[in-house]
Amino acid sequence: MSELIETALKTATETRDIAFGEDVNQKTGELFAKNFPGKKVFVVADQNTYGACGDQVVQSLREAGVPFAAEPYIFPGKPTLYAGYENVEKLREIIRPLGEETVVCSIASGTLNDLAKLSSGELKREYMNVCTAPSVDGYAAFGASIAKDGFKSTHSCPAPAALVADLQTMADSPKRLIATGYGDLIEKIPAGADWIVADALGIEPIDEYVWSLAQSTLRDALADPEAVAQGELESIAKLAEANIISGLAMQAAQSSRPASGAGHQFSHVWEMEGHGTDWDPPLSHGMKVGIGTVASCAIWEELLNVDIENLDVDEIVQNAPSAEQVEERVRSMHTDRIVEDAVKHTLAKHLEGDELRERVIKIKEVWPEVSKKAKEQLYSPSKVWQMLKKAGAPYHPEMIKIDWDRFVETHYKAQNIRPRYTVLDVIADLGLTDQIVQKLFSEDGFWGRHRHPDAD
Repeated sequence: MSELIETALKTATETRDIAFGEDVNQKTGELFAKNFPGKKVFVVADQNTYGACGDQVVQSLREAGVPFAAEPYIFPGKPTLYAGYENVEKLREIIRPLGEETVVCSIASGTLNDLAKLSSGELKREYMNVCTAPSVDGYAAFGASIAKDGFKSTHSCPAPAALVADLQTMADSPKRLIATGYGDLIEKIPAGADWIVADALGIEPIDEYVWSLAQSTLRDALADPEAVAQGELESIAKLAEANIISGLAMQAAQSSRPASGAGHQFSHVWEMEGHGTDWDPPLSHGMKVGIGTVASCAIWEELLNVDIENLDVDEIVQNAPSAEQVEERVRSMHTDRIVEDAVKHTLAKHLEGDELRERVIKIKEVWPEVSKKAKEQLYSPSKVWQMLKKAGAPYHPEMIKIDWDRFVETHYKAQNIRPRYTVLDVIADLGLTDQIVQKLFSEDGFWGRHRHPDAD
């Protein structure tokens, strides 16, 4: 286990133990026996993940003397397993009759890990996971991203009690899963800038320990995207470690704030609208997040070019929309199944009158320090674009079948669908949203210059 993972485990609220490194699949039985003494195991995989290391995992469990509640349950490999609630229900009802003395050991990447996490959580039972790809930061995180009626959202449930993360297994995983893990990780860069401004405004203070966990290995893990794309073991180790630590940081914070900012909100919009759920394989979370990261960094770049010091506070307050106008706009943009939550979150953040005046004055007051720290924290959108491209990940909305008008609209929608304060809320508070979005999509703006994926 890496020293940083060992440190992070001390403040994790649910994950007790992690085997991380080379040849650790063979430690699965030892880890299970140590963390679930007297319990039976129920191995869950799909044909693809079982093929990656299933025999090795089962042999390790048997050699450790762990009793099996039943033979391993293997989902089909084709079509690609989807994180739909119908699969949670199916797995939950398979697990239920095995009794409370049974612990699921999933052999899984992000999708099946989430299915095992939520089905076990709904039965109030612990579980463990053997990771098969460096594809998500959700392995060690609480909550599961599950679609219900085509509508994807995060369902509350505990993180795994134990994890096995074998580096060679993850390095041998499909390139698309490696790319999606890179896309999920890179958003921690602008998410950090979002947290910096929320901290400066007194909205959500930075926890220095959690910040150090989430950010400490981040840049090193992202530094060589070409090596990541080639599955080089050292780079995969860094990617996997950073994503696991990100999940442990969320446990320590009891919040996804350390790992999720405005870039994730782009992805959340598309997920909540069901985009890509009917593809095979389904469009992954990290692929959407990567494009959201380019968008978030582009918004930050434009905002940092604004002369905040000379903005007219009275004019901003006078021109601010009323709560009624905001609600009408939000209702006009979102589909029925999203709209009530969107209205709730947007109105909870909406300010006008004296409250808005105080916020704008505060933004102007802290901006010299915020802008300095943000510039040190951020990558340019062009750099993110190139890094994703080298990692083999999508870097342009066209690559995930988001058309231009929809992409423009997402720049407005993304502010509505989470209570978290990000750069999207800064520009809303300052009355700059229209100005910045129009600039980004103008002929000489970032997206105007990058109308298609080959415009680099």
